[in-house]
Amino acid sequence: MRYRTIGTDPATRREVSVLSLGAMLMGTLTDEATSFAILDRYVEAGGTFIDTSDNYAFWVDGTRGGESEQLLGRWRRSRGIGDGIVIATKLGARPKAPGTDFSQGIVGLSAEVIRESAERSRERLGVEKLDLLYAHVQDQDVPLAETVEAFGELVAEGTVGLLGVSNHWAWQVERARAIAAAAGLPGYEVLQYHHTYLRRRTDSPGLFSPDGQEGVAAGDLLGYLRAEPALVPVAYSPLLSGGYVRADKPLGPDFDHPGTRARQAALRAVAEETGATVNQVVLAWLIGGEIPFVPLVGASSVAQLDESLAAVDLELTAEQRAVLDAAH
Repeated sequence: MRYRTIGTDPATRREVSVLSLGAMLMGTLTDEATSFAILDRYVEAGGTFIDTSDNYAFWVDGTRGGESEQLLGRWRRSRGIGDGIVIATKLGARPKAPGTDFSQGIVGLSAEVIRESAERSRERLGVEKLDLLYAHVQDQDVPLAETVEAFGELVAEGTVGLLGVSNHWAWQVERARAIAAAAGLPGYEVLQYHHTYLRRRTDSPGLFSPDGQEGVAAGDLLGYLRAEPALVPVAYSPLLSGGYVRADKPLGPDFDHPGTRARQAALRAVAEETGATVNQVVLAWLIGGEIPFVPLVGASSVAQLDESLAAVDLELTAEQRAVLDAAH
């Protein structure tokens, strides 16, 4: 396994593995025994960066979420997991009422919600301190200053370590970080967005915005990351839920453009040359890129996880990376 640092403050920064494990469906679609086996294998391989959210997975059984955090809490206690494993969670995107979806409204990022949600996450995970806490989605109805101050209070109290943000426009991230800096408060240091080798269209409406897909790492966000190299980007859904390799997982209209076919051809060529799988090439491309991302992978079996773990040791040559980057 390889590792990198998240955070800049010596008091809160952590070393995490360059491959993160997503626990989104653990405790719901992935049963407890299988989930524990996947988690055990990840830690055995040197993995130290696990991702969840307080709303996972409300869409499976009609709750507001929390099953994933609860399962991770049980796993931590049963295995005696200590501070060496960083568990990141998110808040703000729980449906307002049980059994509903995003269309009926979400709890958002008010100071009250942030404090209450963080406390409930700590209880479910069985921890005194959340290692990394994300603002899961944007909330246009709450002033950014209120959200920034609420997160900063949790860090000051010692119940949260690092702060992250997901599914916000780049301008919102920058504005929130500027507000935090001006007030002497900690700002977002980890940015979690959808990113993969194939390029997704960004002009179709997003979940929370008619202006486009705010959760996709598009040009404005990538440019921001180049300008702010201390920020660590995490890529969710890097393998498109099997879309690279499974005929029963079509890519959908967001990838229906000529660049997709050109990139698929380049990907197959590099995979054949390296002897690696297509999925492994995608993950290696993300980990070793000009802007190095931490891929966040899910797994429904230990075998699936092992395929992703092997990508950590796949070193693409400069020539192979040039082939991949040049495809349009």
